[in-house]
Amino acid sequence: MNDNNNLIVYCEYEHGKVADVSLELLTKGRVLADKLGVKLEALVIGDKLNGIEDSLFPYGVDVVYKVEDARLYPYTSNPHAAVLINLFKEIKPQICLMGATCIGRDLGPRVSSCLHSGLTADCTSLEIGDHTDPKTGKSYTDLLYQIRPAFGGNIVATIVNPDHRPQMATVREGVMKKEIKDSAYKGVVVDLEADKYVKPEDFVVEIIDRHIEKSKINIKNSPIIVCGGYGMGSKEGFDMLYDLAATLGAEVGASRAAVDAGFAEHDRQIGQTGVTVRPKLYIACGISGQIQHIAGMQESSIIISVNNDPNAPINTIADYVITGNVEDVVPKLIKYYKKNSK
Repeated sequence: MNDNNNLIVYCEYEHGKVADVSLELLTKGRVLADKLGVKLEALVIGDKLNGIEDSLFPYGVDVVYKVEDARLYPYTSNPHAAVLINLFKEIKPQICLMGATCIGRDLGPRVSSCLHSGLTADCTSLEIGDHTDPKTGKSYTDLLYQIRPAFGGNIVATIVNPDHRPQMATVREGVMKKEIKDSAYKGVVVDLEADKYVKPEDFVVEIIDRHIEKSKINIKNSPIIVCGGYGMGSKEGFDMLYDLAATLGAEVGASRAAVDAGFAEHDRQIGQTGVTVRPKLYIACGISGQIQHIAGMQESSIIISVNNDPNAPINTIADYVITGNVEDVVPKLIKYYKKNSK
C-alpha cells in the first residue's frame, strides 16, 4: 500500500447509497487535497457495495477502498472501528474526515483515541494553513485548520494538530456544499478483505432487528424558513410563526434557546447543535444571533431579521432588518402577504 499521506473520507453507507454528508465532505476534501497536492480517498464499509464507486468518482475521488462483508452491515462500532484503525496504520492518511452523525460521533472518538491522533468535532469550516508553536518556536506547514465555535459560542476557535496523524475532524450535514467535480472522473477501486482488518471477536454483536423512525419535519430542504428565537416569549408566541409559515409555504425553525425553553421541538433547531440550512429566504424572528445559530443559517440567500433590539448581532448579517416587536410585525407580514398575493 502507498504511504503518501493522502486525505481520506469515511463514507457512511445506508440503504444502498452513500450519505449526503459524506458527499459534502468529498467535495470539501477534493479542494483540501488539491491544496496539499495529495490524492482524495474514500472508504466505504458495508454489504452489497457493487458499483458504489460510480457514485463517488464524480466528486474527484482518486481511490475508493471497499470493505464488503455481510457482517459489516448495518453499522456496528467494533468492526468498523477496527477497519479504520488497522487500515490507517497501513496507509497512514494525513487527514480523515467524517460526518458528525450518530455513526461519526461513535466511530471518530474510537479511532482517534486508538491512534492517539486527536479529533475536532462539529467543525463549521476546514482550511489548510501554517502554524508556529508559540512555546517551541517550531513551524509547521500545510496543517488542517479545524474551525468551530468555542466557549459557548463567544469565539471561533481554530484548532490544529501539529504532530499526530491522521488529523481528524467531524462535520455536520449541510455545513459544506455538495458539488460534483467532473461526472467523467475515474479513480481506482481497492477491494479489502474484512478478515484482514477485523478480529472474529469484534463481530460478537449481531443486529437482529432495526427500527428507524424518519423525522417528519423536512426543514433542511425548505426554500423558505421562518425561524423563532427566545424573543418569541412562549410556545403560544410560536403559533404566529406557524401562521406566517402556512401563508408563505414555509417551514418553521427555532434557535437553541427557543428549543431549550420548550417553545419548539428539537427537530426544528437550526445552528451548530441543530441542522444547517441554506434556504432562499430566512426570516429570523426574535433571534439575537449567537455565533452557533449564525453558523447554521448564514448561507441563506436572503435574511430578514425581525427584532426589537436594533443592535442584535443577527442584524449585522441580515439583508433587511425590521425593528419592532414580533407580535406587532408578524401579523402585519401575514396580512400584507395575503393582500398582495391575490
